[in-house]
Amino acid sequence: MIKFKNLILSIMISLGVGALSGFFSMGSMENYKILNLPKLAPPPILFPIVWSILFILMGISSYLVYESNSLQKQKALKVYAAQLLVNFIWPLIFFNANLYLLAFFWLIILWVLVFWMIKLFYKNDSIAAYLQILYLLWLTFAGYLNLMIFLLN
Repeated sequence: MIKFKNLILSIMISLGVGALSGFFSMGSMENYKILNLPKLAPPPILFPIVWSILFILMGISSYLVYESNSLQKQKALKVYAAQLLVNFIWPLIFFNANLYLLAFFWLIILWVLVFWMIKLFYKNDSIAAYLQILYLLWLTFAGYLNLMIFLLN
């Protein structure tokens, strides 16, 4: 049975982290528009849409893990929290500080954390893990964008 209060809370936590990070890096898309961008760079409007979907999926996944009966769920949720923190900081490094190379290495740390999170989620609830594959793919693409922006600017 779905515990809607816990599900909504889980989604609101992840969306809240994304919204707070967006608030602190407000105006970032204006900076993005003036950068020399690689050919595969998406339009700025795509970023909030994709990130909103990813944060909702993170919330659903964390809910599934939280509600599981696994003995390893605490470890999985700690890694989940760690990747949320690293995710929160990345836009501040990239957009606010314009430290593109540092942001790229920070993104690698995030990618590793998300990969580890997916492995831990899988041990708790396979659906929770599968819901995060899109996130890992997006981070891979973001890594390409980040590195190319560093090289082009």
